[in-house]
Amino acid sequence: MRLTEGQIKYFQDFGFLRFDGLLSDRIDGIVEGFERIWRDYGGGHGGRSHDQKRRSALLPFIDRDEYMSTLIDDERIDGIAASILGDDYNYTASDGNYYVGDTPWHSDGYVDKKYMSVKMAFYLDPVDPETGCLRVIPGSHKVGDVFAESLHVAATNSKSNVIEDTWDIHGSQVPAFALPVKPGDLLMFNHATKHASFGGGTRRRMFTINLQRRHQDEDLQLLRDEVAGNARFWHDKAYGEVMIETANPARMVHLEQRLANDDHLPELVRKAREEMDEPSRG
Repeated sequence: MRLTEGQIKYFQDFGFLRFDGLLSDRIDGIVEGFERIWRDYGGGHGGRSHDQKRRSALLPFIDRDEYMSTLIDDERIDGIAASILGDDYNYTASDGNYYVGDTPWHSDGYVDKKYMSVKMAFYLDPVDPETGCLRVIPGSHKVGDVFAESLHVAATNSKSNVIEDTWDIHGSQVPAFALPVKPGDLLMFNHATKHASFGGGTRRRMFTINLQRRHQDEDLQLLRDEVAGNARFWHDKAYGEVMIETANPARMVHLEQRLANDDHLPELVRKAREEMDEPSRG
């Protein structure tokens, strides 16, 4: 599967795409895999039961399970990623989540990246604007653009979900594009795109696959700095063992560069464990 020129242009201009029912043929196995990973880990954040008060997050996620690891081999996932990032893109990470309540407006990295990165989001419960579906602000990913910069300042200065300092409205009232989904749908957005969610329950199931363009050799230090960001999750390799051990040659194309540049993670994780009470929640 490859994206059309129109889909690529849409993603470039608006910063997101949706694919209704793309993985409906695999959804039963995906849901089982999601629950299996959390059960084997302990049920919630830090290996404890999910308390339904705060988000539980786990990274790496799909890497821990043989079936879930095959998602990055799926020709649909691979084709979409390759259309945007090139055939030799890097798989960067996957996180699994039980979400609780609102998520305020933010980007997952609002910087002028030399190497574009994207997030694929898989929701395992039906969600709509009132029950926690993803909302995005089209065009907010264009770092340096007057509109995008203004939004970034407002989101950075907001207090929780209330954009009171700038617009005197609740975050749910910010003009945005809501993306209601059902299990089997796929959402993808640029990491710089402003997004949020409002409403919903205390155990909303969602996991991600994050991807990035391959770095040139002269930028490997930049790559190492980006890999270092995962130390806050207390995992001392670029990927989970199952992801690596079950990789075929085609998958290794997307793992090899970060694997060759993760030797600094053990020491960074050691320091993170000394400084943090628990692994990062996001």
